[in-house]
Amino acid sequence: MPHYQSPGVYVEEVDSGSRPIEGVGTSVAAFIGFARKGPLNTPTLITNWSQFVSVFGEFVEGAYLPSSVYGFFANGGGICYVVRIGGAEADEAAPAADGAEPAARLGPFAVRALPGVTGALSVEAAPAEGENPPADAFTLLVRRDGEVVESYPGVTAKRGKDNVVAQVAARSRVIRLEAADKGAALARPEPQTVSLPVAAPEGGSPGALPEVLSAGTYVGDADQRTGFGGLEAVEEVTMVAAPDLMSAYERGVVDLETVIAVQRGMITHCETMGDRIAILDPPPAMSPQQVRAWRQETTGFDSKYATMYYPWIKVFDPSVGRAVFMPPSGHVAGVWARNDSTHGVHKAPANEVIREAIALQTQLTKGEHDLLNPIGLNCIRSFPGRGIRIWGARTLSSDAAWRYLNVRRLFNYLEESILAGTQWVVFEPNDDALWARIRRTVAAFLVNEWRRGALFGLTPDEAFYVRCDRETNPPESIDAGQVICQIGVAPVKPAEFVVFRLAQLSAGSGSVDE
Repeated sequence: MPHYQSPGVYVEEVDSGSRPIEGVGTSVAAFIGFARKGPLNTPTLITNWSQFVSVFGEFVEGAYLPSSVYGFFANGGGICYVVRIGGAEADEAAPAADGAEPAARLGPFAVRALPGVTGALSVEAAPAEGENPPADAFTLLVRRDGEVVESYPGVTAKRGKDNVVAQVAARSRVIRLEAADKGAALARPEPQTVSLPVAAPEGGSPGALPEVLSAGTYVGDADQRTGFGGLEAVEEVTMVAAPDLMSAYERGVVDLETVIAVQRGMITHCETMGDRIAILDPPPAMSPQQVRAWRQETTGFDSKYATMYYPWIKVFDPSVGRAVFMPPSGHVAGVWARNDSTHGVHKAPANEVIREAIALQTQLTKGEHDLLNPIGLNCIRSFPGRGIRIWGARTLSSDAAWRYLNVRRLFNYLEESILAGTQWVVFEPNDDALWARIRRTVAAFLVNEWRRGALFGLTPDEAFYVRCDRETNPPESIDAGQVICQIGVAPVKPAEFVVFRLAQLSAGSGSVDE
C-alpha cells in the first residue's frame, strides 16, 4: 500500500479481480514410426513437410510414417512431434558389410551414405569452376547410379558459410561428411572420385525398416525418454498415432498379439496423461465382419481416450511411384486439426473430406456401417460427388457420457485451459475474495466458449455453473490448504442421426392424414 506525503493526484494500477484464461492448443499430433535418418527416440518438433524431409528424410518404401506426416500437413495439420524408433542414431556410422569400413576416404574427409539411401553412390572432388576461384575452393559432386544428384560448387575446408561439412549437413539427402581424423587440420582434397559402401539389409532400406521389434520398442520408458514414454515430457501433444505399427505387422516383424499390446500401451499412455487421444489403426485388408470381431472380441478396448478408423485409405507413394493402401491415422489427425481451426474443438471431426485419399481398401455398405458404428468404429465412406469422408465421431468407450469424440476433446481443452490459466491462484490468501476472483475468471472463460457454440443452452446459466464459496470450501479444506471449485458444463453433442418425418396432407383440407 503506497504512502502519500504531499498533496497531489496519484494514478495507481489495480487488479481488476479476474484474469483472462486463454484456450490451449488442441491440434498437436505425435507420430511414432520409421524414417531414413534423424534422432532416435527423441520427440522432434516438426512444423511443415520440408522440415520433416530435412530432419528425417524422404518417403521410404514400406514405412508409413513419412506418408502419415505428409497426410497430416496436407489435411490441415500445423504442428506435430515425430519420434523415430527402430533405427540407428543419426550420428552413428552406417553398418559395414563383411567388416568393411562404413565410410570412404576423400582426402581429409570421411564420407558415408545416409541410412535409407540405395544405389551405386560415388563422390567426386573436382576443381572449382569460374574465373580465378579461391585457392582452397573446390566442387563436390555426388552421383547415384552414374547421375549427379547433388552438387556443391565453391566449397572449402575452412570455417564459414562455404564450409563443405556444414553445406553437406544442411542440404544433403544422400551423404554425410566429417573429418576422417578428429583434431587434424582440414585441407582441400585432391581431385578424385571414391565409391561409397551402402549396406542394404534384405527387405528394406538401411536404417529405416528394422527387422527386430517388440512392444517395448513402441511403448518405451518414461525415465529413458523412449517410445511413448518420451512423449510424457511434451505437454502440448493432444493426439498420438503409430502408423508404422502396421508396416511392421505387414513385414512379419510383429504379430497381432504385439499389435494389441502396443495399442493398449498407447491407450494407457493417453489415459495416464489425461490430455490426449490415441488414434488407432486396424490391421490391413480386414473385411467388415473381421474388423468387427477385431474390435469386439480380439482387442476389447474400452477407453474414452482412444478412437479407431476403418478402412485403410489409398494414397500415392513417391517411394514406389504408385498408389498404395496405408492406415488412415495420420490423415485423420490432420482432419482433426483442420476441423479445430475452421469450426472449433467442440464440433465433431466428421463429415470432413480426407485430402490426398484416392480410394478405400473396402467399400462399405449402409448395412455394414450399421454394425460398426455402434461399437465405436469410425468408418470412412466414399460418396458419389462428395469425395472420401470421415463418417463417424465416436470414442471406444462404452460409457454413453463419453461416447462422442468431440465431447472428450472439448473436456480436454477446457481442463487444460483452466489449469494453465489459474496458476496465479496458488499461494494466494484463501478467503472469500479469492473465491470470488476464481468464479469471475472461470465464468468469463466459459461464457466465451458458450458464445462460440461449444456449450449447450440458450443462456450461460443453462450452459454451465461455477461454484467456489463457503459451501465448497469448509474450514477443514481451508486448513488443509485446499481451494475447491466445482464446475459443470453442458457440452454440445453431434447430430449423428438426422430424422425428417414427412406426412401427407389431404388436398384442400390443411389437416394431416394419419
